[in-house]
Amino acid sequence: MAFKLFNRDKPATDPAQDESFVSHLVELRDRMIRSLVVVLLLFGVCFYFSPDIMKFLSQPLYQALPAGSRPIFTDQAGAFFTLTKVAFLSALLASLPWVLYQAWAFVAPGLYEHEKRFAMPLIVSSVFFMLVGISFAYYFVLPAAYKFFISFSAQTGAETLQDLQKYWDFTLSIFFGFGLTFEVPVVEMLLVKLGMVTTQQLREARRYVIVGAFVVAAVLTPPDVLSQFMLAIPLCLLYELGIWLSGFISAHSKAPDAPSEGTGSGNA
Repeated sequence: MAFKLFNRDKPATDPAQDESFVSHLVELRDRMIRSLVVVLLLFGVCFYFSPDIMKFLSQPLYQALPAGSRPIFTDQAGAFFTLTKVAFLSALLASLPWVLYQAWAFVAPGLYEHEKRFAMPLIVSSVFFMLVGISFAYYFVLPAAYKFFISFSAQTGAETLQDLQKYWDFTLSIFFGFGLTFEVPVVEMLLVKLGMVTTQQLREARRYVIVGAFVVAAVLTPPDVLSQFMLAIPLCLLYELGIWLSGFISAHSKAPDAPSEGTGSGNA
């Protein structure tokens, strides 16, 4: 009895399914390793050039500081940790196309043709809009924000000393905020493609989006009106662009039409 109790027949499993599942795990592991290797290699390169990268990213601060003054580090290890962070994030950004390609190569065999026609533009546009958001923040928002802040110090007659470690933390939050908010068209395309909303509903929600854009700008940008407008207005324009792209992408990535019931009954 005990022997039979502990040796009950287990439900039969399909060896082909098990082999397919294991092969998918192996492929996923290989692609993750390839992505990690590229990130680490680029990290080494970026760390070597990290002082130059940091000088480039600090240009908005240098332009806003009074003539003759320079940024400082208040911690003896601040320069090392800041340069390491700059190198790592630069490596992630530089390796993003390769990482996304590995993800695409892993999931593409399981997609239909119409899904592939939608997924590839979605991936490319997400990277594009993120880079546009970061570039916009670097060239327009950061210079305006630091000039605004430092102008108040000049009015008091005090000297402004800016810690580069704090500057990078602030810059990173600005880059993340603008890079994320500039993904609005991508989110709209995804929602429309999934059938959660329609382009007509997006148009009807336009007034609420305008209010929301200014609320988001007030939270993510420095507390000056100029920076808030510099985020809110592009958000509104990107929302309108997302409505157009949603209709265009959806029209060019439709699934093949299934045979209608009327056709089947006519052949009967």
